[in-house]
Amino acid sequence: MKRSSADDCEPVDAMRARGLIVAIDGPSAAGKSSAGTLVARRLGYLYVESGAFYRALAWKVRERGLDPTHDAALRALCETTVIEVRRTPAGVRILVDRRDVTDELRAPEMSRIAAQIAANPIVREPMLRLQRTMAKDGGVVMEGRDIGTVVFPGADVKFYLDADMNVRGERRHKELVAKGLAVDLQSTIDEIVARDRKDMNRAVAPLRKADDAIAIDSTGLTLDEVVDRMVGFVERRRAAAPR
Repeated sequence: MKRSSADDCEPVDAMRARGLIVAIDGPSAAGKSSAGTLVARRLGYLYVESGAFYRALAWKVRERGLDPTHDAALRALCETTVIEVRRTPAGVRILVDRRDVTDELRAPEMSRIAAQIAANPIVREPMLRLQRTMAKDGGVVMEGRDIGTVVFPGADVKFYLDADMNVRGERRHKELVAKGLAVDLQSTIDEIVARDRKDMNRAVAPLRKADDAIAIDSTGLTLDEVVDRMVGFVERRRAAAPR
């Protein structure tokens, strides 16, 4: 990946309140993005969704009509693709080669392709460097599937979010329908089951709870309740951090 940047009008360092690195891991539709966004806002931290980078590259794979299992094509793509992260009043936007593709990245096809390329070291190595660069100064909430185990094994606070499969399916289905995508609930649940299986059994950086991660089951909790719990843990850790 050639580079990643933040808002054109606001330097990266100005966007970040120096502080802790907060890692959030968990399976699809467990609430990582929604909770992570609000936790970062409450803390004054930068929110980074690591999966968006993989889906951004997946978008370009689809646009070019490339085979996501073709190593040479993926290597060339990683060397030439420019992925930008911009924070706007409406939220974080993802650009690929200057084109805003944010609203297209949640399509089921993007998730399928992302799951294929995410296990490939040719893609993972530049993505890993990109993720670590985004959080090098701290003051970051980053969510994904291997943040607390691989990207930042030394993160100051780690969370593992999960929820009942049916609840996760309903959440993702509602999200996709709101974006105008024609999908049915059972197909959405099937996609999540397949993605879980692939993520948990992949040879490289499989999805798992870090030994020192705080587990939160969001099945019976509101989003605000989840965020309150997470912010409480981070605030206690932040208060105890050496100055």
